[in-house]
Amino acid sequence: MSAVLAPAAPHAATEIEPQRLAAAGLRAFARIAEAWGLSVDEQLCLLGQPPRSTFFAWRKQPERAALSRDTLERLSNLLGIYKSLQILLPDAAAADAWVRQPNSAAPFGGRSALERMLAGNVSDLNLVRRYLDGVRGGGWS
Repeated sequence: MSAVLAPAAPHAATEIEPQRLAAAGLRAFARIAEAWGLSVDEQLCLLGQPPRSTFFAWRKQPERAALSRDTLERLSNLLGIYKSLQILLPDAAAADAWVRQPNSAAPFGGRSALERMLAGNVSDLNLVRRYLDGVRGGGWS
């Protein structure tokens, strides 16, 4: 005799989880933006150019933010970049300053990592993250 199992009912926590992650990501991004000395315009660019009113609503109440997949991917990359820098450069001031320093490595062509990230594409954030992940695996290039 075989038993037929009914699909499990969705658990309320799984429906809330993306919202909690988004709020945590936005709070972390606010701290990163402060550490990196980002202007509001730079923050908007890194987050994918949400309307200013939306951005300020996110800052005021991150737990109510409904983030797009693109914005979540951008936050993930930015958090990964920040984490990698903290590992590579344990001096927080040096890690935070690195994003604004000219860099001769191939992905940057003499520009800073922040300039590359401010090109506006999520792929630019991903490239900086992959670069730093690679450096973590084998030293500064």
